[in-house]
Amino acid sequence: METLGRRERKKMQTRQALRQAALRLFLEHGYDNVTVAQIAEEADTAVTTVFTYFPDGKESLIFDDGVERAEGLVAAVRNRPPGGAILRALRAYLATRGPFATDPSPELRRTTELIMNTPALRGYQRELWTRCHDTLAQAIADASGHDPADMVVRALARYVLEVPDLAAGEPEPRAAMDAVFDLLETGWNGP
Repeated sequence: METLGRRERKKMQTRQALRQAALRLFLEHGYDNVTVAQIAEEADTAVTTVFTYFPDGKESLIFDDGVERAEGLVAAVRNRPPGGAILRALRAYLATRGPFATDPSPELRRTTELIMNTPALRGYQRELWTRCHDTLAQAIADASGHDPADMVVRALARYVLEVPDLAAGEPEPRAAMDAVFDLLETGWNGP
């Protein structure tokens, strides 16, 4: 296991302090009522430091950078049981995330509510998911023997990546997520 140097540890601490300050202020005052300057002050940093660590702006302060998300999607496809369905593996992965998780902590519930009720945060979250499109399409193609440029592969990747935005805002997010995956797995049976 690699040990982080002092500089790397300090960067991680600063990043974490900024995230915690932003989330605390957003939950207390509402996203639109908090400025980057207030977050910087709360975390005892300069405004420029906020943008150094979070160049995508205020929206990005409470999210991961998307790398973990892409890696999780790929791992779900690659590490599924032998003969296991790709969509089942992706459903299982999403079931562990945010509003779909079983028994989420009160903080996760409040954070999810904040995201779903704040257009800028909801839009940024959707963007983070859709940034994974090419990576997920490649993983699906590799696992299925299809070309990643195949429209069916690209469409499937896109549909899966839209599930979090589509289902998370529903009164019962997990049931909504399952309904979408049921549709993807069985196809449309209506007229």
